[in-house]
Order: sequence, then structure tokens, then C-alpha cells
Amino acid sequence: MADDGGVVDLGQDRAHSARIYDYYLGGRDNYDADRVAAAAIEQAIPSVRTVARGNRSFMVRAVRHLSADLGVRQFLDIGTGIPTEPNLHQVAQEAAPDARVVYVDNDPIVLAHARALLTGTPEGVTRYVEADVRDPARILSATEVEATLDFSKPVALSLIALCHFVPGDGVYDIIDTLLAPLAPGSFLVMTHLSPDFDPAMVEGTVAAYRQSGIEMEARSYDGVARFFRDLDLIEPGIVAIDDWHAGGVIPDLPDGVSALDTAASAPPAAGYAAVGRKR
Repeated sequence: MADDGGVVDLGQDRAHSARIYDYYLGGRDNYDADRVAAAAIEQAIPSVRTVARGNRSFMVRAVRHLSADLGVRQFLDIGTGIPTEPNLHQVAQEAAPDARVVYVDNDPIVLAHARALLTGTPEGVTRYVEADVRDPARILSATEVEATLDFSKPVALSLIALCHFVPGDGVYDIIDTLLAPLAPGSFLVMTHLSPDFDPAMVEGTVAAYRQSGIEMEARSYDGVARFFRDLDLIEPGIVAIDDWHAGGVIPDLPDGVSALDTAASAPPAAGYAAVGRKR
């Protein structure tokens, strides 16, 4: 957002979830406020860097499955975060060079790095929208969305580690609004923080985020399942993030290291992952 002098306020003095996530992934686009918040969160959940990488790895597995195996050619990714390879469009366009992707985020730092998100294949299209998931009408009516995505054909709506930053039951109406115009055969792709696996760890995580000025609500299995109540879950359903189509090489880990290799020493899951198909 620009101030009266036309200068963009990057919000360096306030922690932001996208920049905290960037820090956990080893990125450099974060500030002191983000690192202070990240340190407090890491005290509550020492495995948080592994959790962040697990979310990223799920995105790769899910998008690859949708594009390579299920023929999806359109993606709407909300809560994109600061570019970290592999980005969603790179995964989708590797399997389907003509894939069309629209990224959405409300952090001006992400906007500043949007060029990195717009470099795709010549056959495909990538676009970026600065908007907030809490304003779904603004997203759906954005010129970049209307010009890039054909809602008469299936679209994958990607919400990775996002909805737990929208407390309250209103989030369900938001996601329903985003899904409403999408064609049958579209998909909802999601990871979500949950207390079901390690309640104390997640309670500490939520408290640390709130102390940093970032609202958060972890949801139980039933709370996550509610997002998919009118969708058909694809296998393996709603499962721990690392268990969704686990066993393949995870791009964010060293070559040759798989989810199964690390399963024995893995910390308790931090949340659920799921993909559902619109009827």
C-alpha cells in the first residue's frame, strides 16, 4: 500500500506470515520483526522449518499430480508467498507447458518480487494479483484473473498454509465464494494447521503468532473437512501433510531423500493436507 507520498509501505516493522515462511525456507526477504516472530514460533514448534518444507513439498506433489495425471491446466494460487523454487507455475508447466497460473498475495514484498513469479514457459501464462483472501470478490473480478483463467473449464484453487490465518467461521463462506464460479471438475488444494497430532505444540504456535500480531486458528479434522463438505476427496483423503502421496523424492530435500526415509524420525504432524474435486 502506498502512503500519501506514493512510497510503498513494506511493513518492515510488522511481522508478516509470508516473510516468516520465507525465513523458515532459508530465504532472505524478511526483516527483524519477522525474524523475532520466527524465533518465538520456533520455540513452540522446533520442527517448524521442516513443517514449512513439508507444506512446500505437498504443493509440489499435489500440483504435479493435478497437471500430469489429472489434466488440470489452470491454477489460482492464493497466499502465494515470496518466490521460492520450485514455484507452483514451474511445477505445473514442467508437466503441462501450456498451464495458466494466477498468483494472489497481500504482502507488498511478494509484489516486489512478482517478476520471479511471471517467468514461465512461452506456451503458458503466469499473472499476479495483489489482493487478500478475505476479499474473494476482488480476487475473482481482478483483470488478471478474468484474462488468464477460463472458469468454464476446471481450475485448481490452491490454499497452502493459508486458511488458518483467517479465524472464525467466515472463512468457510470465503472459500465457498471462491469455489462457486469454478467449473465442475475443479479442485481445492489445501494444507491447514491442526491441533489433532500435537495439541501443546500447536497451541504454542498459535500463541506465538498472535503475540507477533498475526491472528491464527488451528482447526480439527472436522474443521478442515468442512472446507470439503461439497467436494469429492481424492485419495488418500484428509491426511497428515507428509502422508499425502508420500514416498516420492521431495524436491525441497537433498537428492535421493524421500518422505519414507525420514518417517521414523519425523516430528508429529502439524496439520492436514487434502485435495477435493468439485462435483
